Amino acid sequence: MEWSIQQIAKAAGTTSRALRHYGELGLLPATRIGANGYRYYDERALVRLQRILLLRELGLGLAQIGEILERETDERRALESHLAWLRDEQDRLARQIDAVAGTIRGLAGEESLMAEKMFDGFDHTRHKDEVEQRWGADAYARGDAWWRGMSDGERAAWKDRSAQLGRDWIAVAGSGVAPDSREAQELARRHVEWLTAIPGTPAAAPGGDVKGYVIGLGEMYVADDRFGANYGGEEGAAFVRDALRAYADANL
Repeated sequence: MEWSIQQIAKAAGTTSRALRHYGELGLLPATRIGANGYRYYDERALVRLQRILLLRELGLGLAQIGEILERETDERRALESHLAWLRDEQDRLARQIDAVAGTIRGLAGEESLMAEKMFDGFDHTRHKDEVEQRWGADAYARGDAWWRGMSDGERAAWKDRSAQLGRDWIAVAGSGVAPDSREAQELARRHVEWLTAIPGTPAAAPGGDVKGYVIGLGEMYVADDRFGANYGGEEGAAFVRDALRAYADANL
């Protein structure tokens, strides 16, 4: 069977533009192109698109996804591994829901609050397997040690810094300046400085592909609504992406 690009876009909850972009990057070539210029996709292409979307949800940039697809050619094995992770995540979310519901009951005086129940499912190590698969066990270990080594105040300060960066991006994007303006490029410099302060990421690793990492994250901000919300939505995320790319091209 074959499906048109419009049919696939609707079924996958994406856009024809995004699918064409994936094709231009070599991530998702059309199975065939009709005489009318329309793109059509077969079942194998749909499997590949599912893998692309799953990897995007993990926060990977398109360049990183391309590397994974090229390296992991056994689609069934790759999907089985991802399915196992999804089931683990489903279990974690179920435990987290129960923990929050229990806290609400405790605040209502219906039961006693217990620390071991309140924080069930709140585990910052839940992406351990994905991080190790992409960047190696040492990368995860460094980042994990860095986060665990912080005091509660330091963690709060880090979260505040991250939130302030998002607010500043929204303000600059809404001011009408261009992504390559002095204001936007200064904010891009701060953003890269923020990224390089996180041990275990490619931006912090000696000799790492900082430019590719920064550009990949910019693409992710636009592609994933969860991240784009930090920058005011799709338009704000596109501004951040363009500013980061301009900064990376000029300085990294």
